[in-house]
Amino acid sequence: MYVRITRMALHYRWRLAIGLVAIFFAAGFQLAIPILIGNAVDTANNLFGDADARAKDALVLTAILLFAVSVGRGFSAMVQNYMGESIGQHIGYELRMLYYEKLQRLSFSYHAGVHTGDLITRGILDVEGVRMFVQTALLRSVFLVVLIGTGMYLMLTKDLQLGLISLSFVPFVAWRATVARLRLRSNWYSLQEKLSSLTKVMDENLGGIRVVRAFASQKHEMMKFDGASNEALSLANIQVGIRATNISLMSLAFMLAMAAVLWVGGLRVIDGEMTAGGLTQFLAFMSILLQPVRQIGMMVNGYARGAASGGRLFSVLDLEPDIQDKPGAKDLEITEGVLEFHNVSFGYEGEHTLNGVSFKVQPGHTVGIVGPPGSGKSTIAHLVPRFYDPVDGYITIDGQDLRDIKLESLRRAVGVVEQDTFLFTASVEHNVAYGDPWAPDDRVELASQYAQLGDYIERLPGGYDTMVGERGVSLSGGQRQRLSIARSIMLKPRLIVFDDSTAAIDAATEQRIRAALAELTKDRATIIISHRLSSLMHADEILFIDEGKIVERGTHDELLALGGHYNDLYELQIRPSEDSHPLDDEGGAS
Repeated sequence: MYVRITRMALHYRWRLAIGLVAIFFAAGFQLAIPILIGNAVDTANNLFGDADARAKDALVLTAILLFAVSVGRGFSAMVQNYMGESIGQHIGYELRMLYYEKLQRLSFSYHAGVHTGDLITRGILDVEGVRMFVQTALLRSVFLVVLIGTGMYLMLTKDLQLGLISLSFVPFVAWRATVARLRLRSNWYSLQEKLSSLTKVMDENLGGIRVVRAFASQKHEMMKFDGASNEALSLANIQVGIRATNISLMSLAFMLAMAAVLWVGGLRVIDGEMTAGGLTQFLAFMSILLQPVRQIGMMVNGYARGAASGGRLFSVLDLEPDIQDKPGAKDLEITEGVLEFHNVSFGYEGEHTLNGVSFKVQPGHTVGIVGPPGSGKSTIAHLVPRFYDPVDGYITIDGQDLRDIKLESLRRAVGVVEQDTFLFTASVEHNVAYGDPWAPDDRVELASQYAQLGDYIERLPGGYDTMVGERGVSLSGGQRQRLSIARSIMLKPRLIVFDDSTAAIDAATEQRIRAALAELTKDRATIIISHRLSSLMHADEILFIDEGKIVERGTHDELLALGGHYNDLYELQIRPSEDSHPLDDEGGAS
């Protein structure tokens, strides 16, 4: 993780170079302060014995130099922090775009097995953890290495004994930092997982807020959220405890080393083996190192969070979509627009939902597909635009295997209208024109008229500019489905698949939609999947699917004459409405 993040930082070479130069200047200025303070003490001691003008001038010069060095250190630290934050923000932007782009390309099979709340957490909190690693860990590590390394060299060359005593805390700090990093990394990973769970709970609650209110389950939802929040709080408290304990132990080791330097150095000053300024230099060196030592705890936390967040984030970035363009894939070339399934089998997680399905849909013809729930009808709708690939067999359009075609060109040619309609928080016009945002107004209006939605839109206060609420809550179920139909047919696809897309539309409106689409689909292959026989009785061929297999096929009249599954469903759905009891009429007449 650290190497990958560092490589990303190298994309911004100039910022990184300026930041590193600022680090060296900041460390140099900071290390000059103890030397100046030590010289000032010795100069002040000389004033007591010989208060000549030269000694006073030297003291004034030292004070001026000390001020200048402090200003230089402050400016260098500002540049260092700015560049570190700038690089971190750029990496955060880059990661967000890479992550979002990856989510757009990952296959339906991936999205079906992961919760939206977890993906949102990774895209926000984990990106933030990686971004902060650059400033709080990466550049700070360079600064501490330069500062402590150069300080060690200066102290050891000035006085080996005192230098070793003053640095006696380093092994202990290194040990505690290692222990803290390992514990914090595990804790950060667990905390990010709990925050993902928290996001899941909130996402589900807000997505199903109507159900929550309808069943008066606010108290239950609050308890569920409180439980998830408490788990995250417990982990956060553990993290604070780890950091506080280790910073305290590091500071204690540092202060013990400083006390030893003061004791040994003080005895040597008393014995005349060292000047007071020399001892002051050592104590000043250690005082300067106190803040970096305390920052080690923050730095270790940055490493731990960067590793945990980076691991979760890169695990998604490293995924390869199950469905993608194969090398050498070509654009779909439609000559006639014939769709054909060739002995197609498919299954989710090893369980087959389709077995040996074969059929052909020619331009101007409609194939209806019906069957019990779970029989594999919607799977066919998902295979046509290649949301999934068959396990066995293959699918062609004008003889071209879908796996040899570029996905973008395939999905431009295939329009799928699904039962579960998603609408964006935007105007009606933008929702209809989502597939082609620059479509002229007349195309948008014509598509809406085909879907029998034009009159309703014109009655809205803002017409086509009326905002549709989140998830289309301002529209009824039937209106959302009609808007979805308009969105698909506006693109004029060569093949259209209606996957139970009129389930929420009343029968009369459905008849008007079908009549309006007759002209549009006269030269296009059309598949209608429905539980309602009235939606597909007019089809040129009807397939009855049961347990993933085509058990009956033919026209409406042929299937009725067969007296099988289709006829049984017809008797259940249609016949009762056709037959009226004679007494009903007589009762009405009387």
